[in-house]
Amino acid sequence: MTTTITSFQVRRSSGELTVQSGDFPPLQHFIDGEFRDPQRESTTTVVNPADGQEIASVPQGTAAEVDAAVAAADAALPAWRERTPQDRSEILLKVAERIENNADLLARLESLNAGKPHAVAEDDVAGTVDIFRFSAGACRAITELGSADYVTDHTSVILREPLGVIGAIVPWNYPLLMAAWKIAPILAAGNTLVLKPAEQTPLSLLKLMELTADLLPAGVFNLVTGLGREVGARLSEHPDVAMVALTGSVGSGKTVARAASDSLKRVHLELGGKAPVVIFEDADLKLAATSLRNAGYWNSGQECGAGTRVLVHESVAEEFTDLLVQEVSSIIVGDPAAGEDVELGPLVSKEHHERVAGFLERAVAEGATAAIGGGPLEGPGYFIAPTVLTSVQPGTEAAGEEIFGPVITVETFRTEEEAIDRANEVPYGLAASVWTRDVARSLGVPRRIDAGTVWVNSHLVLANEVPWGGFKGSGYGRDLSAYALQDYSRTKHVQIHHAGH
Repeated sequence: MTTTITSFQVRRSSGELTVQSGDFPPLQHFIDGEFRDPQRESTTTVVNPADGQEIASVPQGTAAEVDAAVAAADAALPAWRERTPQDRSEILLKVAERIENNADLLARLESLNAGKPHAVAEDDVAGTVDIFRFSAGACRAITELGSADYVTDHTSVILREPLGVIGAIVPWNYPLLMAAWKIAPILAAGNTLVLKPAEQTPLSLLKLMELTADLLPAGVFNLVTGLGREVGARLSEHPDVAMVALTGSVGSGKTVARAASDSLKRVHLELGGKAPVVIFEDADLKLAATSLRNAGYWNSGQECGAGTRVLVHESVAEEFTDLLVQEVSSIIVGDPAAGEDVELGPLVSKEHHERVAGFLERAVAEGATAAIGGGPLEGPGYFIAPTVLTSVQPGTEAAGEEIFGPVITVETFRTEEEAIDRANEVPYGLAASVWTRDVARSLGVPRRIDAGTVWVNSHLVLANEVPWGGFKGSGYGRDLSAYALQDYSRTKHVQIHHAGH
């Protein structure tokens, strides 16, 4: 391989904030239709990850505040669940319109708080608008088993009902979008909601509450900021919460499931991933490399479905790696405020920056080679160079664990059987992709890969009409599509005996 390591330079901004003080939301909990002052003074500092500077402080909520939010949601439930699907749909469409009318502001808040480049933040807001619109339509088109006499003289009717109060815990990598993936179908199905944003990235969600406060009835949608060990734990164990839905790490998912088990509430988990990218010898290597420039480094690789683990046939491994490194070498790294052409921003926090840097150090110690990138970038902010690791050996940490940063690892295989076995050997099962020109292989191999989504000759292409969720350590339940509305509802069988009437 002839590629050499490229030194990336971080493009810095002029120092002017893209969000003015008047654009910030109230830094309070939102309970029963209004912002409320916290019950204690403890706060979490919110920083701009591009320079590490403080931009806000938000309350660390208490179990008592969660209880108040759940009580408000419970009180609002009877009226909300009895609304017709048309009524709920019209409200959700108004929410979508309000978001769309404030798209620029929400994108700027998301960029400042989460370090998202302009294109990523804009895409997140557009996706948020679309999931509200999709859910608004989907709630009016739920279909069930047809009513009929399955037993003589007994007519069966299948009803679909909301579950009740749902607690949602959403992550820092897509603060607004991942929340919308929960909020829209939960409300569309007739449930009420208490949501906990990630403590690192609450600003866009607090702004959403402010922007839409007049559209939803009081108590239908509540938000409590704070830490997982307090707010998240109380939501997970609360006896009046019918389901807890989490997007987060595998460790967080296990904690939530354990806490939920005492009350036997439903659990919806969208957890981590280590998506294999299986590139066969007949693949369009240029297309694969170009696609991974986006799919491996979108949102700085802080993406559970990112194409992070390349398994490439040994006969084309050198050619493909050269193409990939060439693509990666042109990525523009910088503060999102430094220009709309910045493609890769900082990681979300100092803690996560140190975690990813530690992964890279250990990977090299285990024999991997950085063909490009390889570590942190100098200066303020939490930047990691876009990295391609080669000579990654099966069974090492880099091959099997989710790095959640701008890092693609490259391994090789010899046979189709080996490729499938290696793709399935990690504990995750969220997403994967297969690259081949062989029609039979493009149909057969995806069926044998244990992942909730398998792309063929593309990667990280999503649509709200199709489900998203994983197997194995990646959790269970489905976001997006009509399947999400099914997850957030229950079926009831009503059977009517009509003989002699």
